[in-house]
Amino acid sequence: MRQKWLYWNTASRKWLWIVVIIGLIASIPVISDRVQTESSAKKVELVFNYRGLLDISAYQAHPQDFMNEQLSRLKDAGVTTMAVFESTLDELKKSRRLMVYNGQDLANMTKNVIPANDNYTYVLFTNEENAQTYTPIIEQTFADREIPVLPWEYEGRSGLILQTPPENANMQPLQPDPVAVKMLRDKGFYILPRIADSVPYNQESMERLLTFFEENGVKRILFDGDAVKGYNDNAEMKSIDMFAQLLNKHHIGLAAIENLKKPQSGFETLSYKIDYNVTRLYSLSDGDANLDVDTIADRFVLATKDRNIRMLYMNASPSRNTAKAMITNPIDNLINSLGEPGHAIERMGKHGFELGQAEAFTVKDSSIQRYAKLVALIGAIAMITLMVSYFVPLLTLLVFALALVGSAGLFLLKPTLLEQGIALLVAISAPTIAMVLAVRTVNYQQQRQPDAPAGRRLAQTIFLYVRTSILSFLAVPFVIALLNSITYSLVINQFRGVSLLHFAPMALVAIYIVFYRGSGTFSIKQIKDILRTPINVLMVVLALVAAVVGYYYLSRTGNSGSVTPFEMFLRTTLEDTFGVRPRFKEFMLGHPLFIVGVFAALKYRKVIFVLIIAAIGQLSMVDTFAHIHTPAVLSLIRGVMGLGLGLIFGIVAVGVWQVAEGCWKKWSPLLKS
Repeated sequence: MRQKWLYWNTASRKWLWIVVIIGLIASIPVISDRVQTESSAKKVELVFNYRGLLDISAYQAHPQDFMNEQLSRLKDAGVTTMAVFESTLDELKKSRRLMVYNGQDLANMTKNVIPANDNYTYVLFTNEENAQTYTPIIEQTFADREIPVLPWEYEGRSGLILQTPPENANMQPLQPDPVAVKMLRDKGFYILPRIADSVPYNQESMERLLTFFEENGVKRILFDGDAVKGYNDNAEMKSIDMFAQLLNKHHIGLAAIENLKKPQSGFETLSYKIDYNVTRLYSLSDGDANLDVDTIADRFVLATKDRNIRMLYMNASPSRNTAKAMITNPIDNLINSLGEPGHAIERMGKHGFELGQAEAFTVKDSSIQRYAKLVALIGAIAMITLMVSYFVPLLTLLVFALALVGSAGLFLLKPTLLEQGIALLVAISAPTIAMVLAVRTVNYQQQRQPDAPAGRRLAQTIFLYVRTSILSFLAVPFVIALLNSITYSLVINQFRGVSLLHFAPMALVAIYIVFYRGSGTFSIKQIKDILRTPINVLMVVLALVAAVVGYYYLSRTGNSGSVTPFEMFLRTTLEDTFGVRPRFKEFMLGHPLFIVGVFAALKYRKVIFVLIIAAIGQLSMVDTFAHIHTPAVLSLIRGVMGLGLGLIFGIVAVGVWQVAEGCWKKWSPLLKS
């Protein structure tokens, strides 16, 4: 009975492969939709922080002249947009719109005694035009905060008395400075407002504000702080729903800041309610604005080309330079990065991008996609089952049946968890199957012809390299199909478990080599034999080397990974030469190691263990496509280039191996004697 069950489970592999192929075919229309979506938005918006420019101008002898000059320079350099924050009394003071006094200041001005029981804020406008512009804004804002405002006059100039301490008055956000907005619009800039959820939500106030934004051509809002507007009052007022209605009414979308440590609270909900009218934004910090010109330009180009980012936000602030005994700023550095010698705008143009107001991707969602994704899901489950079959063949049919039933249940309860879970497992399964089959082929060929000539072994190696890579790539259509959602492209929803993908295939290949390579089956006796194996110094050294390599590999994983100067040079060279840089761990580590490892293992059986580390190249190709915010076409080019360069480096490594082997054969007898 057991033999018959084993026979049916083993025989089911060919049917599972057919299901996999059907799933691959079904994923084609989904892949087409994603490629069309990613190519639907090509405008890049260059944004400069106006508040930073205002801070810098405050340290100049002639602030207004300096401001006008720098705005003209930024416009000529290609900056399209100015980010304008909600105003404060302090910002209006820096802009010379008004002056702010406390009780002590008032006593000094009037030569009277300071009020005994009044701790108020006194606002005096610099001219009558400013008084007419800002009085209703301040009165309305403070009325919304239930802070009394009284008219005031000093030496014929209009002013206001705000019945709250200056410290509190300066914290109250006002609408963006209308005079500054008009001035920037007249100079040809678009406006990107930054608003915070620092005060209670008020629908009437937001209606007035968004009407003002729409009248001034605003297409997007960038939130300031850790939450979207209305989040703090949402539980009581459903304010996110109310705010979303206003955004839709005024045709205003959002900007999502890349790589925040924590997503802004309520952003996912608000994005959904405005039908994902969202554009990703890369923010260059104040400190990074002082990096060298080429580095800044590289960041801008890679952000647009490699990460589907359409808004580049430049911060700038004044700094004290004791070496020059002056206050400096990075404006010149940023302008040089956009033009000469950085040429960021020119380089972005070569990749098909143009300057303008950033647009949200037009999501392509064909009518067949839902059914195609279902078939692709079943194909992915078949691929996962095939991986299980090479380790526990008795469970093949049972795993496939349970996976189908479990997937049906998860689809009803948590569809996002289902698509991410299956995508992760199929991403692990394909490179694992590919490497397992490679190990089996090497083992068979080595036993069949252990003394094959070098030319024959090289031909077998290259064939196996191509076959293994194709099998690993089979995971890619499934990952794309299962995770084809604008939420992943915008990184509103993230693919979890990528760290597991970096290690699981290597661990599974190691298990297969250790326990399955000889007989193809697993037994308790093999574990007992391993446990009884004496430990020598060489084993300890190899374990330490493996630990160091593993730590380095882990440190390279993710966005925070560090790179060596040589690799940075190599990356830049490849980027400048081909426009796309393949992954270092593929073409310099995984792929060459696979080629030289297979070549040597076809003659020396124990070298097969090298393929455990060589699995890095195969899993990395799949991992590239797990970064959904990277265009699929670019990921494909990167993977194919990695394979090509890996093949070249691998053949070079084989030549080095041959020379080393020849030297060892010639000189080892002398060393022994």
